Amino acid sequence: MRPYEKLRAGGTAAHESGGITGRQLTGRTVLVSLLAFFGVVIGVNGVMIALAIGTMPGLESEKPYHAGVNYNAEIETARAQTARHWTMTSHVDRDARGRASVRVEARDADGAAVGGLTVAVRLMRPADQRGDRAMSLGEREPGTYLGEAADVVPGVWDLELEAARAPERLFRSRNRIILE
Repeated sequence: MRPYEKLRAGGTAAHESGGITGRQLTGRTVLVSLLAFFGVVIGVNGVMIALAIGTMPGLESEKPYHAGVNYNAEIETARAQTARHWTMTSHVDRDARGRASVRVEARDADGAAVGGLTVAVRLMRPADQRGDRAMSLGEREPGTYLGEAADVVPGVWDLELEAARAPERLFRSRNRIILE
């Protein structure tokens, strides 16, 4: 006789050997399990959302409405900048202590040095504006402007350069750089 033939009709191996006894699955157990599962999922999502918002504010412009209203004026300023045919070359060096030095040379269409400008540079982190560094550059010789910033970490930065004379902005550029 084979082992399965020894069982009584309607019996199972677990009941015959007295081995496995289990709790019944009730509606209450299913409800508590589902609520616990979704509670954990919602809790984790809440934590992830809070961390995402806290580390990335999501703002490219501090005053987006103001920038939108002045859009046509920005287009005219860009056209005037292009018509000047100026060349602004910049060089950024970073030392081991995290100090960055910026050198900007301004030349007009004929290659002559452009002096008397107010030059401002902003080093911006692409993903986190809390690490941005702004500096005003001083004119060391005609057409050459120098400045420094502290606590500049290595990595990818955006270099925004603005040159102005009196109330008018004459030049603006934004370039991606990598500092080591």
